[in-house]
Amino acid sequence: MRVAEYVSHDAVGLAELVAAGEVTPAELAAAAREAAQAVGPQINAIVETWSADDAPAQDPDPGSTPLAGVPFLIKDIGVAMAGRRMELGSRLAAGNVAAADSALMQRFRRAGLVTFGRTATPELAYSITTEPVLSGVTRNPWDLARSAGGSSGGAGAAVAAGVVPIAHATDAAGSLRIPAAYNGLFGLKPTRGRVSMGPDADEVFNGLGVHGSVSRTVRDSAVLLDLIRGPEPGDPYFAQQPLRPYAAEVTRPPGTLRIGVLAQAWGGRRTTAPVVDALAHTVRLLDSLGHQVEEVAVDLGVGWEEFVLANARLSTANLTALIDTLAAAFDRPVDSSTLEPASLAGYHYGRQVSGAQLVGALALRNRVARSLARYFDAYDMLLTPTLPELPLPVDAYADGEAALDGLGWIDRLNDRSPFTTAFNMAGTPAMSVPATNDVETGLPIGVQFAAGYGREDSLFRLAGQLERAAPWSDRVPPVWPGNRTGG
Repeated sequence: MRVAEYVSHDAVGLAELVAAGEVTPAELAAAAREAAQAVGPQINAIVETWSADDAPAQDPDPGSTPLAGVPFLIKDIGVAMAGRRMELGSRLAAGNVAAADSALMQRFRRAGLVTFGRTATPELAYSITTEPVLSGVTRNPWDLARSAGGSSGGAGAAVAAGVVPIAHATDAAGSLRIPAAYNGLFGLKPTRGRVSMGPDADEVFNGLGVHGSVSRTVRDSAVLLDLIRGPEPGDPYFAQQPLRPYAAEVTRPPGTLRIGVLAQAWGGRRTTAPVVDALAHTVRLLDSLGHQVEEVAVDLGVGWEEFVLANARLSTANLTALIDTLAAAFDRPVDSSTLEPASLAGYHYGRQVSGAQLVGALALRNRVARSLARYFDAYDMLLTPTLPELPLPVDAYADGEAALDGLGWIDRLNDRSPFTTAFNMAGTPAMSVPATNDVETGLPIGVQFAAGYGREDSLFRLAGQLERAAPWSDRVPPVWPGNRTGG
């Protein structure tokens, strides 16, 4: 298969070609590797790929699943593949090789996906831009001077640049939705407990972290979530399974939805004019589709400074435990030779978080969840910008980083992404949907829809309707296989 044909299909479309005998999984994998070679030097989104000779044994049965035979990439954190490195974007874990598949990796295998590499993540997924010392800066295929977002920035850039139609991503504070918005993709953060984090972890960041994907089409994300959802024995959370497959919801009418709009963020960061315009564009589209849309005020149940402080305590306490575990496993020091300034500051801050403070942060998590649940009793969804501004230049997050303590770094991340973290706190699903591209810069702008606990079905129905009414998958960045800047 030629690369030009490969990149014209989404994941479900490629699997249909495999099922029909028109192409083999090996031919798709070869096209994916060729695409990766074409755009890789520009975007630096992929940490490692495996050649056909060196790839793990993967021989999916054509037609056995809706994604059988599709090339796939996993993030360099959160999912373990037996015999393959998982370095967490950090010098502290450099050379780490997984002894066994995690539960999610087993599900990716059962889904028939052909995993041929891993994507870049910021160090320990502790940022919303992907610029780790270990593997270097991941760049946005829409503008190479801009960030691809994070922490699933490698996944976002690789999918946006046509390497794969869908890729694994994680989200503990917006890490899936931010790269989706930055790169013009669809990304849905599932409900807490929808996808198992096991077996080595019962939860990640006290339930804030979840697994998901970024993709160019809604149906690809829905199909993959169908294939990986469900608990494993011992999981601490259980999200009730949907009445129908999510793939079936994508084509179902969503009905008339009552949607509240929050244009300005809780923390005071003002939404910039291009994003306000994109949000207004989305509101007009929703009106034309018959939905009831109105501006709302949404109470988090806590003050913003209190929210950021609790988030800092949860994230740094968990970060500290992870760093101590890695340092002991690899007999490496915890200092500037192994960790970047933000990670090291978070480590020292986390060591000072007391047990009582951690319990207090969990109590705040509960207050946020209860407050947002009351909102979703009155409205079907909340619409916000995914981010208040266009993709930031590379190095923007690093400016003055060395002077920040652990709380200061988390405050910076929440200030730049003030709309996303609340739904990680609450455990409710939220998705970033491509709205439009900025007229002046050409950069993509995403909008976020959030729904009540367990209501991915409603989100997929609306996303499918929006995709049919205003398709986005034909909008491709300058860095694209076959383009001059993309090889």
